Amino acid sequence: MTIQEVTTRRHERQFAALPHRLHRHEPAYIGALDNEVDDVFNPKKNKLFANGGKARRWLLLDGQQQVIGRVAAFINPSTVRIDPTLAVGGLGFFECLNDQAAANLLLDAACDWLRAQGVEAVDGPINFGDRDKFWGVLIDGFDKEPNYGMFWHPAYYQQLLENYGFQLYFKQFTSSRATHRDDQPLHPRFWKLLDEALAAGYEFRHADASQPEKLAQDFLHVYNLAWGKHAGVQEMTLEQARKIVRELKPVLDDKIVFFVYYQGEPVAFYVNLPELNQIFKHVGHRLDLLGKVRFLYERWRYTRRRDKKMLGIIYGVVPEHQNKGLDMALIASTQDPVPAAGYRTTEMNWIGDFNPRMMVTIRAIGAKVIKTHATYRKLFIDRPFERYPIIR
Repeated sequence: MTIQEVTTRRHERQFAALPHRLHRHEPAYIGALDNEVDDVFNPKKNKLFANGGKARRWLLLDGQQQVIGRVAAFINPSTVRIDPTLAVGGLGFFECLNDQAAANLLLDAACDWLRAQGVEAVDGPINFGDRDKFWGVLIDGFDKEPNYGMFWHPAYYQQLLENYGFQLYFKQFTSSRATHRDDQPLHPRFWKLLDEALAAGYEFRHADASQPEKLAQDFLHVYNLAWGKHAGVQEMTLEQARKIVRELKPVLDDKIVFFVYYQGEPVAFYVNLPELNQIFKHVGHRLDLLGKVRFLYERWRYTRRRDKKMLGIIYGVVPEHQNKGLDMALIASTQDPVPAAGYRTTEMNWIGDFNPRMMVTIRAIGAKVIKTHATYRKLFIDRPFERYPIIR
């Protein structure tokens, strides 16, 4: 077996194609779009490179020059020194045959390069970018289809990583529930809190896609106050928020994007999207011209269904309005609009085990954990291992 650094366009195609070749016969497998994986490592598309970020990719070849594994390593300038006492790099996009020796060769290549960059630990498998995509290795729920932006992995990947010396940094839980109030009723307290919030002057509305600037500004305001101060999360700029709104326009259903306002100011949001893998699984992993035409057709078919699945992307309440039951009131306010828009089930984008408050909310609405991913950490220096800090 030999290691080959990704340096040519042919290597890039082989890197993108490997998971489809390894897993295409698995019933639950839905692959990532090749162009989205390519964009992570394209300096013209990923701004982390311009800010000093570095990345390398490798393939593993067998004796017949067949690709049997892949991995990437990277230095994210936004996160490498979140802990000022420990420089941390990243490793991701790991795929491999069920062969520990093969996995070790790949992981050695990535970890050796990271050590040479001066880092003292590595987290993985993670993304060279935000946490909303390509983050974690699947360790439970192998019979469930992955949501858009998440990888499906076979069960043996967990053992390959742990045998190499990776330790659990945090777990990532994906939960599901029925949306119709008759299928999965909420506790009466949710409705009581909604009535109290309405009486106190809170307004509950869905977004208006015809006002993209307002959508971007409202999203930015809540995001930065509710999430921007958390470890590992960077505050967002208005231009970034505008870009998100522009990129989501082809798939956005504003009837399932919810905001709460108080005295005209956005104070909470619950952002959902149609679960795009329910469309992409009929399109394939190449979004070329033919793929785009197929996507438009499959999207047209999917939007007319009355049994759609939505994906909860992000949920948050600004600190000033927390601990008032507003999170539960917001959930209650969505119970009629969501099924009316044709969505019968919802899956919540992963929530880390370091966020007990959100896990309590998930349990309170009757959602069940159906998939678990894990983020691991491996230390290169001699110091006590610590798991990801709990959000208090």
